[in-house]
Amino acid sequence: MRKIPNNGNLKMTKVAYPLGLFICLFIYVAYIKWHWASATQAFFSITEVASGARRGQQAHSLPGTAARGHEVFYGIMFDAGSTGTRVHIFQFTRQPGETPTLTHETFKALKPGLSAYADDVEKSTSGIQELLDVAKQDIPFDFWKATPLVLKATAGLRLLPGEKAQKLLQKVKEVFKASPFLVGEDCVSIMNGTDEGVSAWITVNFLTGSLKTPGRSSVGMLDLGGGSTQITFLPRVEDTLQTSPPGYLTSLQMFNRTYKLYSYSYLGLGLMSARLAILGGMEGKPAEDGKELVSPCLSPGFTGEWEHAEITYRISGQKAVVNLHALCASRISEILQNKVHRTEEVKDVDFYAFSYYYDLAANVGLIDVEKGGSLVVGDFDIAAKYVCRTAETRPQGNPFLCMDLTYISLLLQEFGFPENKVLKLTRKINNVETSWALGAIFHYIDSLNRQKSPAL
Repeated sequence: MRKIPNNGNLKMTKVAYPLGLFICLFIYVAYIKWHWASATQAFFSITEVASGARRGQQAHSLPGTAARGHEVFYGIMFDAGSTGTRVHIFQFTRQPGETPTLTHETFKALKPGLSAYADDVEKSTSGIQELLDVAKQDIPFDFWKATPLVLKATAGLRLLPGEKAQKLLQKVKEVFKASPFLVGEDCVSIMNGTDEGVSAWITVNFLTGSLKTPGRSSVGMLDLGGGSTQITFLPRVEDTLQTSPPGYLTSLQMFNRTYKLYSYSYLGLGLMSARLAILGGMEGKPAEDGKELVSPCLSPGFTGEWEHAEITYRISGQKAVVNLHALCASRISEILQNKVHRTEEVKDVDFYAFSYYYDLAANVGLIDVEKGGSLVVGDFDIAAKYVCRTAETRPQGNPFLCMDLTYISLLLQEFGFPENKVLKLTRKINNVETSWALGAIFHYIDSLNRQKSPAL
């Protein structure tokens, strides 16, 4: 008998086949869209970091640190120095629960310094605005409102009369508040010497990894500027904490840890101020009746002029000197007598030295001019004796070289460093400039985070 076709099943088959095909097609299209969106997001995350390395005036990017999934944040620090103003724009990334990593730095400098506009504060705004525009170009728009903007002034504004300095800072604050960045009431200030030393200590220990690894030995910091010199380290010996004079210890909170630092800034013992004292002059005052300042640290028979803090001094060396180095060392010892606190613990701490320590060492070939290097404290004494002996018979290209090297050698000895103590001299660590600016903005951001999450 012939089977009668089941028309019901045939109808179901005709409906189910296109329906199934449509569902498969929908799933495939949804997958393609999801995959494309993910790829696009990853692409823009990568290119955002990559483009940051291409923008700006001068930039340093550290490869491999902007991986997908990291939190990204920025900070802007203005360094208002005596000779110019520099903006630093830092990009950080951070995995949840971990210490941040610096992934990018852009900087640009303008001259003259803010203090040059003390009598016409309105003229200071164009330079500040120009540097702010660099930050706008470097930081993605979506991050502007959350990026802290800070200016810290150093020696130039410290030396101005208080009223003039405050007018300049107020003008900068007005420009900052009109910007799209995160601006607090403490956005502009004059740093004291201790803050400068502590900020530089943070920079060095952040870049060397000491702040990232609990228990890892930290390094100390020596900085020799023109007007002051700083020493900062983390004591591990109880005797250092007990015997340090008042004002030499300071507390620092970073990454939910408290550090009790030995940090002091010696105003007047920077290289330029020390030169003036050794010559017999007084800070901010011309020589009496324009008389010549005679020093045993200058070549015999040398005469010339030297400008310091906008005052020109007539200077000369003593006549018929037999042992230039011995006479110079004796004079410098008088200047340093009872001025510096000595700590025994510095012998056992690794130290980095910057600024004029670096410049003088490079000048006489103790380290590579570009790369820096390591030396022992006694190398400064050997170089000083050689340069001073040579200066006895013929003038030097730099008439202060004998004086400066002898001063550095004796200053380090006064701090308590033995002749065989190794110092590391560098301008950069991991291709990042070792300035106080990184440490200062890092500490500022960390403070903001603690205010948001006081329980952490």
